[in-house]
Amino acid sequence: MLELINLSNADCDVENLLQNNAESLPSILREHGLDGIEFMRCGAWDRKMYPEDLIKGVHLLFWPSWLDFWRGDRAALLEEFGSEENIRACYGSLHVADWVEAWKENLRQAAECTPHYVVFHVAHNRTSEMYTRTFSASDEDVIRATIELVNEIAIEIPQGCRLLFENLWWPGLTFRQPYLAALLLEQVNYADTGFMLDTGHLMNTNLNLKSEAEGAAYVLKVYRELGEVGRRIYGVHLHQSLSGVYTREMMRRHQGTHRSLSWREGMDYVLHVDRHEPFRTEAARWILDTVQPDYLVHEFLQHSRVDLDQKMRTQRFALGYL
Repeated sequence: MLELINLSNADCDVENLLQNNAESLPSILREHGLDGIEFMRCGAWDRKMYPEDLIKGVHLLFWPSWLDFWRGDRAALLEEFGSEENIRACYGSLHVADWVEAWKENLRQAAECTPHYVVFHVAHNRTSEMYTRTFSASDEDVIRATIELVNEIAIEIPQGCRLLFENLWWPGLTFRQPYLAALLLEQVNYADTGFMLDTGHLMNTNLNLKSEAEGAAYVLKVYRELGEVGRRIYGVHLHQSLSGVYTREMMRRHQGTHRSLSWREGMDYVLHVDRHEPFRTEAARWILDTVQPDYLVHEFLQHSRVDLDQKMRTQRFALGYL
């Protein structure tokens, strides 16, 4: 099993975590006994700051809301975004073909990193649905659209590289309907596919969880219900999220409302729901002992090098690695 951390080349990570110093990443990996990183490319790749040999996986870019654009539902898009200018700002174009090309270019960029795997988010929601969780699309709608999209771009997936689909708590891949997870693998035209199990995202699908032990037990319950499909989980994004009280309160407060959220409002909500906190108890070990992934990614929201170091020590201690 390779033990990794998530890292992007966005300015915030370059400045806050690496302090614009090419020696920082190797130092972080040595300090915590890690094998490399799962990399998200947000701009030009500085190979000195992010050496190729340390990149084991690449997290592809993603659009949280995309199904209406893919379907060409102009009315829904205008209701969500307010204007064609805002639609263009989100997708880079008003034309689906241009957006598909952007996906292909991101895959070509990933190929330059020669990763073991790439990660693809399987989810969709309109921002107007976030607070209430009353969704216009079903899990199956999103799964079937994802199959269509991936089959359009599969030609650019790096050969010899696994394509791992990641679960979220929005409509799409939630792992709570095993037949949809199986359908995704069966109908995508790429041979080496599987899943990246995000433990915090899965915990976000159960608003009644109150402890890490309950969260881990729920993750393992869902995993066992996947049956044979669960054997295709090759990686784990390990973190915990116990945000049910907040989510229920937002659902109560916004019941009956329907308005699109600004980028800032949406991000504030997501960060309150999807907490990306380290496990602090042995419950983390239960998950790894059962799933036995090829890739363990400690996935946090790191605000500084000190913050990253503290979260890494906390979770690795919980796992019994320290």
